[in-house]
Formats: sequence, structure tokens, C-alpha cells
Amino acid sequence: MSKPLSDVRSAVGKVRGGVRVLHHKNTAQCPIVRVPAPQQVVLPMQMHIGKPCAPIVKVGDAVSVGQCIADSAEYVSAPIHASISGVVKGIGNITLPNGRVSQAVTIESDGEMRPFEGLHPPKMDTRESLIEAVRASGLVGLGGAGFPSHVKIAFKPGTIDTLIVNAAECEPYITVDDRECIENAWNVLSGVNILRILLQIPKVVICVEKNKPQAIRALSDVARGLELEKGVVTVMRLNSIYPQGAEKVMIYSATGRRVPPGKLPSDVGCLVMNVASVAFIARYAQTGKPLVSRSLTVDGSAICEPKNVRVPVGMQVGEVIDFCGGFKSAPHKIITGGPMMGLAVISTDIPVLKQNNAILAFSEADSLKKETDCINCGRCAATCPMHLQPGSIARVLRAADADTLSGMGAMVCMECGSCAFACPAGKPLVQTMRLAKTIIREGAARNG
Repeated sequence: MSKPLSDVRSAVGKVRGGVRVLHHKNTAQCPIVRVPAPQQVVLPMQMHIGKPCAPIVKVGDAVSVGQCIADSAEYVSAPIHASISGVVKGIGNITLPNGRVSQAVTIESDGEMRPFEGLHPPKMDTRESLIEAVRASGLVGLGGAGFPSHVKIAFKPGTIDTLIVNAAECEPYITVDDRECIENAWNVLSGVNILRILLQIPKVVICVEKNKPQAIRALSDVARGLELEKGVVTVMRLNSIYPQGAEKVMIYSATGRRVPPGKLPSDVGCLVMNVASVAFIARYAQTGKPLVSRSLTVDGSAICEPKNVRVPVGMQVGEVIDFCGGFKSAPHKIITGGPMMGLAVISTDIPVLKQNNAILAFSEADSLKKETDCINCGRCAATCPMHLQPGSIARVLRAADADTLSGMGAMVCMECGSCAFACPAGKPLVQTMRLAKTIIREGAARNG
């Protein structure tokens, strides 16, 4: 009798530090609904870590859904595709939520959502063809980082023994990964099989926080139905603590391995991929439709009707909020991404990017606490998963001493926000760490 593919067990490693945040998973029972196509989309050329793309279309060109409109010859980059059909109306610059200026292509809809005729299921039967197909799809990490996925999976054969699928979704409010597991468990497991077979990875661990029982059950049921040997794929229940979904933290929880400072997951034999990215690979293998839309959570105390929605990439944030009933109170803070690691924005006239997994809007009562003097309580250090001392780094930052900041490990910071969350003085410690990294980089550039 064949053994089930998956068993369910708890995490082997205990997260060091971290914080217990209120989950606020208000949309956990809200199925993902598709938003009607907008009248236009704005597609920035920088929707990924790495080099920006350059447009390969010009103003006046007719384009179709899934047609490649921008690409780059650089390795660390990802092509961009039209998310609606219509006509290219403009190519100009826009400011992204992170403050960077990027070139962008504006497409005006023809109302047809006409698919590109050249789309077809890709050939994915070898390691090389898989990497080539993933690049052509334009896939980047859908958990928020935006790292080009074809680069991540192009590791040296034999160096990875564990694929970790990140379905933890530990930030408050966000529930789209939970819904992906519940609604599309077959796609998740199909993507897992494509990756483990073609990349020759012997073991897979799908990591889900314990507060998502429906997701755990859905994944486990599908996995058992595949009836492959036990131990090949494990659905692991993680303790519900933030930042459980951070790459290095998850590797320790799933395997007990520590990623040394300055090293990558591949250095300890692990490949970590977001669950939505894995499910997308399965869909792309079936249809050949590239990454032109994504799911995200719209929530927060200022949102009238919180939902999980599927939107075309490049749709305006304000239009997505309008689909969710608009604002029920004046928003004091709007965030793209989660409340811990997302970016506050000053306008809703910005496009949804590939890596955006949430749009959150909060009333004044739920915004930042007022900053006061540091009381040297040490909570920032106690909660840091990377064993740093954010308060001490903040004091050294005033002297702009790059060598000292580097020696204190500022570059190791993952910017998870645990320190700022725990700080009773409301210190902007994440911004402090980002400034420290900037000073270190500038110092290194000056020294050659």
C-alpha cells in the first residue's frame, strides 16, 4: 500500500525574538473575487529587484493581454506583459511607493480583454526549459520581495535538498495566501511537483501558520490524494508569531538550519518560494498566460468593504479601493503591503505592482503612535530575530560612523519591523536601520 505524500507536523525550531501581533485576518473567509478590467493601466518598468526593463512598444501600438511590452538583456530582471488589451497611450516617468522614479507604459483599454494570439503552454520538461519558461512568464516573488523567480531557481544542480513553500502569511490583515491554499490547493501541489521533479529537489516543506486550519487541511487533503512516498512533501504547522514568514526565520523553523550573515538560503541547501508563486507556475504550465494579474487583500479600518481581489497589474490603487466600497472614514495612512513591512503612500494614484499583496487604509486612531524619548528598555533587542540592537544602532547613526554601524550588523537587518512594533517610545527604528544601511553603502563606495 502506498504511503501518503504528506504528513502534518509542527515546526522543529523555535523563532528567536519576534512579536505576537494581533492577526486581524478579517478577510480570511472572503473568497478572491475578480475586479472588472479598468479603463487604463500604468505598467512601471521596475516591478522587480534588479535592472529595470525597457519598453519594446511605442505610443499608438495595439497590444493584447499577455503580450510582452518590455524586457531587459540583464540577467536579474523580469519581462513585463500587457495586463489589458488596448492601445499604448503614453510612455513616461512615474514615482513608485519606494520613492524611485521609473519609466512606465500606459495602456488604454479597448474593453475587450483580448488575449495575445501567441500564448500557449510552455515546454517544461527539463531544468533548463523550466528556468527559461519561468523567465518568460515574468514571475517575481509574489510575497512582497519581487525577486525574479528564474534567478532563484537557477541554482547549481545538487546544491538544494529542500524546497520550502512559504504559506505562513504572518503579517496582520493579509489573507490572500491563505485563500490561495484553500481555493487552489491543486495548483499549489502541481507547482510543487513541477519544481521538485525538474529541479531534482528530494524534499519539500510547505509551511503554514497554525492559525490557518482550512489551508492546512486543503493542502494536506490534496497531498494525500497524490499517494506518493511519505516524507517527500510535508505540510508543517508553524507557531503563529511574527516574523515567522521571513526567509531566514522560516528556514530555521522548517529545517533547524541557520543562514549565516551575508549568505543565501542556497548556502544551507534551501530554496524558499512564496505559495502564490508556486501556484502560478502550475497555471502557467497549463495555459502559458504570463503574470498579468495578482491577488491582494484590501482591508483596514478606513475601508468600507474589505475583500480579497484579483486585479490586473498596473490598475490604480484608488480604483481597487473604489471596488471595495471606497473609504468609510478619512484615511490617515494608506499602505501598499502589510502593516509591518509595507510602504506608506501619499496618494492612491499609483499602480498595483507585481509584488503588492495588500492595500491597507487606516483611520487616525489606528495609525502610528506618538514618538517619545527612548527609555532604554531593551525591547527592540529582545524582539529582533537577527540578534541586533536597534536602539544602540540608532544612537551610533547620529555620528554617521559607517565602520561602527557595519560592525554592529546593521546590514543583517531584514527590516521586519518587530523592533518598531515593540518600542513603547514609538521610535521609527526600521527607517533608522535603512539609513544605517545607506551610510554603510556610501562608506564602502567612498573607500572603493
